Amino acid sequence: MAKSNAAFMKPMQVSPELAEVVGPGPMPRSEVAKQLWVYIKKNNLQDAQNKRNINADEKLKKVFGGKATVSMFEMTALVSKHLS
Repeated sequence: MAKSNAAFMKPMQVSPELAEVVGPGPMPRSEVAKQLWVYIKKNNLQDAQNKRNINADEKLKKVFGGKATVSMFEMTALVSKHLS
C-alpha cells in the first residue's frame, strides 16, 4: 500500500484572492488543485488550441499575478504563493 504524502494533505491557509476561486480555507493542496480545476472547467478557461494552457478570467488573473495565460505547470507555482 502506498504511503500518502502528509505534507500534500496538510490543510493550508488560502489567500483571499485564491479563496474567490476555490472557496474559503484551510484546505489541503490536493483539494485546492481539485477546486481550481472545477472552476476552470465550469468557466471554460482551458485553451481550446493548447489544452495545457489556462486563459485567466479576472479572478484567476489575481491569483496568476496579472497574467492572462499560464501553462498548467506554471499555474502550480503561482497557486503555491497563495497558500501558507
